[in-house]
Amino acid sequence: MPVSDLDTELSTERTHLTESRAALRRMRGRAEALFSTGDKVAGDAYTAEQLGRHMARRVKELADDPDTPLFFGRLDIEENAYHVGRRHVTDDAGEPMVLDWRAPLSRSFYRASVRDPQGVSTRRRFGFVKGELTSFEDEHLDRGEELGTSSRILTAEIERPRVGPMRDIVATIQPEQDELVRAELSDSICVQGAPGTGKTAVGLHRAAFLLYLHRERLRRSGVLIVGPNTAFLSYISAVLPTLGEVEVQQSTLDELIGRAPVKAVDPPPAAAVKHDVRMAEVLRKVLWSRLAKPSEPIMVPDGSYRWRIDLEPLRRTVDEARREGLPYSVGRERVRARVVGLLQRQSEYRSGNSPSESWLRKMSKIGPVTGFLDACWPAVTPESLVAELLTDPSVAGDLLTEQEQEAIRWVKPPKAVKSAKWTAADLVLLDEAAGLLERENSFGHVVVDEAQDLSPMQARAIARRSEHGSITLLGDLAQGTAPWAATDWREILGHLGKPDAPVVPLTVGFRVPEAVVALANRLLPALGVNVPEAVSLRRDGDLAVIPVAEPADLDARTLAEVTAALAHEGSVAVIAADAAVDRLRGHLTAAGIEHATPDDVESEARVMVVPATLVKGLEYDHVIVHEPADIVAAELRGLNRLYVVLTRAVTRLSVLHARPLPEPIKID
Repeated sequence: MPVSDLDTELSTERTHLTESRAALRRMRGRAEALFSTGDKVAGDAYTAEQLGRHMARRVKELADDPDTPLFFGRLDIEENAYHVGRRHVTDDAGEPMVLDWRAPLSRSFYRASVRDPQGVSTRRRFGFVKGELTSFEDEHLDRGEELGTSSRILTAEIERPRVGPMRDIVATIQPEQDELVRAELSDSICVQGAPGTGKTAVGLHRAAFLLYLHRERLRRSGVLIVGPNTAFLSYISAVLPTLGEVEVQQSTLDELIGRAPVKAVDPPPAAAVKHDVRMAEVLRKVLWSRLAKPSEPIMVPDGSYRWRIDLEPLRRTVDEARREGLPYSVGRERVRARVVGLLQRQSEYRSGNSPSESWLRKMSKIGPVTGFLDACWPAVTPESLVAELLTDPSVAGDLLTEQEQEAIRWVKPPKAVKSAKWTAADLVLLDEAAGLLERENSFGHVVVDEAQDLSPMQARAIARRSEHGSITLLGDLAQGTAPWAATDWREILGHLGKPDAPVVPLTVGFRVPEAVVALANRLLPALGVNVPEAVSLRRDGDLAVIPVAEPADLDARTLAEVTAALAHEGSVAVIAADAAVDRLRGHLTAAGIEHATPDDVESEARVMVVPATLVKGLEYDHVIVHEPADIVAAELRGLNRLYVVLTRAVTRLSVLHARPLPEPIKID
């Protein structure tokens, strides 16, 4: 295309961007007007409240960030041009100016190829700088032109420096990712993703896609994102709002199941037993052993009458409720209701009239009825059930060995359940107990990231919240660092109640440079998992392994590396064994270098000092690894942790060490 024509075309696209932004502002203005006047047009208070909530949500969804491109691509199909962007924008007549990336027609932007053009003659990608349209690039599929990953604009977007929270990837979704993003709501899938393959982004974009396609259904049942820690959730928190989705619940697992504050820490052997799936059967056994057969009839006074229920009907009532497989507390109330029903029939037979609601309530709480219930189907709370087990673990019988029973036994049982000092591992037991007592609300879709570290009991907690919905499971077995980390996805999927979900590998990395991936891949044979090696499309990037002769000089050399990294664009992370973090932060403070940790969500510092145990799921432009041997020595699965640490870099990686490197990555 001649230069003059290029300039004209670029000017036309800029005009379309300006007009689209103006149209979006008008759409938001109309939503704001409806929000402010909703109480006047609604017919009643309930309708006004519902309309107000809907319009408030709509106003949030239509928010525009001027630094974020409103559209990133265009499809020429027959005589029509369709701009593809993050949300649907229409003009005042309702005609589309920008198609939502999730719309059926937009699928061709990600899937069309020379082999299968899907009616697309030209696919255009746009280059932006801080929301300003600066360039475009065309692929003429009808002429056999297809750039693929050699697209300069695509490459520039993938390699753009990482500053601040995680961004969406709607402009760079690849065909294999798009297939997962657009999977049916009824499908549960497990994504085994090597570092830098975009598995987290796939999970978040799948949530956004499902909300677009099944909005009302999922608005009722909800979408849940489960992440490994608050730093990770903070990192990904901006992705869905950028795509116009503002009503997705994000939570760590501990927050999700946090029935009680954590005030104690388990020794590793005790935590291992509590996370073992056998604990589910132990709790079930202890709970249901509380049931007892009725031993005598009951007599219920009712004014001048006395109603009698014989032993056989009482036994039959308890046995029938037990066979129905109801949650324990639901079964107790079912027995209560049926006993009251037996009394009601006697009253109706005597008086010929149906008793009042107040009479029914009175009979359900009267002494002989509650006494019968407490004897045959006693009331239980999750806390009392777990406390009973931890006070006397011998109730587990042969489900646990004597050594395992002693590992979880409370050294000093609390005087009352309310004063118990629960541990993080106790939370999974309390949640399991709560699930035995009552049904848990089920989300329509649950996304679980870093799922390789789920224990069987943690997986069961998520399963209870997705019993009637689907799951997107994301993780990398090679990055499993928990003592109970899985080595086979089928094991976790079984505990999640989705044993038949397909396991889909993502092996092509778009973010981690080839040299970094090659170094990390050397660890794989020592990790005890069967996963394919990652392959990177990034031929750029730098790797430096820097030995330091004197251990006393290591911190100073790390400080010098941070100073050098700040001369480049992008984020910088110093990743070290947890015990070294405070010391390194002190050095940075003394040097006057502004820095933060991932928990400092409000900080805009370019330099982060990150404990190795909290770095999972995060990524930075320049990563400085401080003493790999200390990271490996700090925990049982230290080599897995080092694999995680090495693969956080998306541009440059510096590995500083005074001690010998771990054997698999020794440099000859």
